[in-house]
Amino acid sequence: MRYFDLNTDPTELQNYLRHLGWLTADETIASIEKPGEGNMNVVLRLRTDRRSLILKQSRPYVQKYRQLAAPLDRIDVEQRFYHAVEGTATKQHLPAVLAYAAAEHLLLLEDLGASSDLTALYAERAVSDELLNTLVRLLADIHRSVPPADFPENRALRELNHQHIFVLPFLADNGFALEDVQPGLEELAAPFKSDDGLKKIVAELGDRYLRAGDTLLHGDYYPGSWLRTERGVYVIDPEFSFVGFREYDLGVMVAHTYLATHDATAVERVLNAYDLDCDAQRVRQMAGIEVVRRLIGLAQLPLERSLAEKGTLLAQARRWIME
Repeated sequence: MRYFDLNTDPTELQNYLRHLGWLTADETIASIEKPGEGNMNVVLRLRTDRRSLILKQSRPYVQKYRQLAAPLDRIDVEQRFYHAVEGTATKQHLPAVLAYAAAEHLLLLEDLGASSDLTALYAERAVSDELLNTLVRLLADIHRSVPPADFPENRALRELNHQHIFVLPFLADNGFALEDVQPGLEELAAPFKSDDGLKKIVAELGDRYLRAGDTLLHGDYYPGSWLRTERGVYVIDPEFSFVGFREYDLGVMVAHTYLATHDATAVERVLNAYDLDCDAQRVRQMAGIEVVRRLIGLAQLPLERSLAEKGTLLAQARRWIME
């Protein structure tokens, strides 16, 4: 499918953005840079002679893993998510959408300025109560919003995600070179690939993930989607959004809080701050699955942990799944 290549000559990009009306006729691009390491999409920061902007474009593959095909319409899901939460308090913690070109799968966003994602939490090994409570409150606001009846199912991206969360990490011959990630990791992974009882529970949660639900989800609520800026904490990258079960988002957040802190009370910390109804057991099971897939799946984190530490994390994940 045709799309305008962002990785092009700056003059050509400038002319194209003027053609779209996204730059004025006399506005010039001063510099182009990557604002960070994007996983799914091409993301660029444009500095013009007047302002700074963020351009984001989906491609027919995962930007970080180009051998993996991915649906182009995920950028449409993202801009629809921003519109769906328009009336919530969380809107103030999301980048503003400035323009959208559906045919080019291109989104123009405000630049939040100097910022860093919160993957540093894995190295800091701590998540403050203030930060956690803020993130849970923002998530509850998303869950409280009412999505339009025609909100995208995001089926193709969910099916891709389903494979990498609920299926591939639990297959014996999945092609993941875990020994290249860390010697000894394949041995830690083996019990998760041979336990039929555990895999049955995982499959049941995977089936629920693929079914329609009643709650608007962010879909990827983890430190890579949280930004620390001079204006406070922001939430980004909702291209995995869909209407599903709220325990999915909550479980992912619990899992990454636990991966950062190694404190299993992450479950209680998140649920005590969450003011909507949910199934606590399902949250724990989803958290366990997310821990497993982040440690023995393809989507590895910037997580420096010893083999013994990963063994402890995986043991807790198993307990949560098997509850």
